[in-house]
Amino acid sequence: MRRRVRALLLSLALGAHASVALAQAAPERPEDERAPADSLAAAHSRGTYTLTRCLRLAEQNYPKVHEAKARLRHKRAQLWQAHTAPYSEFTLTGGIGVAPIVQGTNVYSPNTDVALTSSMALAWQVGVEGAVPLWTFGKISNLWDAADAQVSVGEHEVKKEKNDLRLNVRKAFYGAQLARDSLNLIREASSRIDKYLGRLEERVEDGEGDDVELLKLRMYRAELDARESEARRQETIALAGLRFLTGVKGPFDIPDEPLRRLPHSLAPLTQYLSAARLFRPEINMARAGVVARRAQVRLERARYFPDLALGLSAKWARAPEVEDQLNPYVRDDGNFLRYGAALVLRWKLDFLPQSARIAQAQAQLEEMRATERFALGGVGMEVEQAFAEAQDATRRLDAYTRATGYARQWLIKVQQGIDVGTYEDEDIVEPAKEYALKRFSQMSATFDYNMAVAKLGLVTGWDAVTER
Repeated sequence: MRRRVRALLLSLALGAHASVALAQAAPERPEDERAPADSLAAAHSRGTYTLTRCLRLAEQNYPKVHEAKARLRHKRAQLWQAHTAPYSEFTLTGGIGVAPIVQGTNVYSPNTDVALTSSMALAWQVGVEGAVPLWTFGKISNLWDAADAQVSVGEHEVKKEKNDLRLNVRKAFYGAQLARDSLNLIREASSRIDKYLGRLEERVEDGEGDDVELLKLRMYRAELDARESEARRQETIALAGLRFLTGVKGPFDIPDEPLRRLPHSLAPLTQYLSAARLFRPEINMARAGVVARRAQVRLERARYFPDLALGLSAKWARAPEVEDQLNPYVRDDGNFLRYGAALVLRWKLDFLPQSARIAQAQAQLEEMRATERFALGGVGMEVEQAFAEAQDATRRLDAYTRATGYARQWLIKVQQGIDVGTYEDEDIVEPAKEYALKRFSQMSATFDYNMAVAKLGLVTGWDAVTER
């Protein structure tokens, strides 16, 4: 009887371990966003979403990814502005008003030189002028380089948000699978307990059993029901987290499949370190930032030099009631058509303030270089930590898999012995207990291994390691 009680205690411990693992697997969400718990029967009637589909929907619908994409569109618009602004410096001016009626020539006119008279008429004027840069000593090209680097920063920022999102989706998905596997394991343990509980109740009724032990068994069985309810709650939280991450508004469920180990086998650490230097978005963002700051320094230095441009202008004015003066030596502001082109020079002679702006740009460049070094060092540390976690998870999973196999063999041998009469019924408790314990340890290790591989994909930016 004491062995039966110990079996129940260990079954309760299994339920407690399942609750802890599920709490770690479920993504944190605000209380007002959590969906109410549903029964398992209702869950199976919902639409099912595979992990691949969940990942795709999450990338399409998650608000944080849309925020990063909006910032990327803003940076691309700035790049287009940088490419078009230097060649768009043209100004169009125009106006219409009244002018006094003026007749005569530069020799004689019957009118007086006044702005307002009793005889007024309409007059209008329109003109356009500007400059096309020919040589700016690198101002335009460096501006383009800086804007292009900012676009690269935005692209890698989108990748960063997607990588973080994929990890959360996998954590919730694997957590829901672990919850269901744990529920199946708890139900299996409960069925065995109920079998022994029923036999004890019969013995107590016959006066051969201990009623105190019966009360203990009933108490532990009720506690096991509470642990099962807690595991159901964690399953619901994981599914609600998946629904939030994927943006699905209607029925949502995942396929009724057990949690399986990812097929990825760990490669040498140097391979993951190299992948992180190539694919990790944070490192690429820092590199693009350095490129942008270098271009900014070159741009500020180029401001020491003048700009050579082709100046263009055209202007037309018409005042019908003002006599048109055809003499080229007479300036006529009422009726004319002027146009022309010339080489122009523009040079801002603020050398001392400009030296200060160069110093500022150089300081920002050094800051970004330090950020790049920090990113490289920090990412390397994260890769080593994730690799160590993956190695540990691999060893634990392999060990628990072997232990589960041994426990299963033990259970089968005892069951066969009971069938032939070499073992008693109560002898099944110990091997059944050990098999349930090792099986749950194997499931937890599978979850830990999958999450370690997913984290390794996150810290390296190499999502291919998580593919099934």
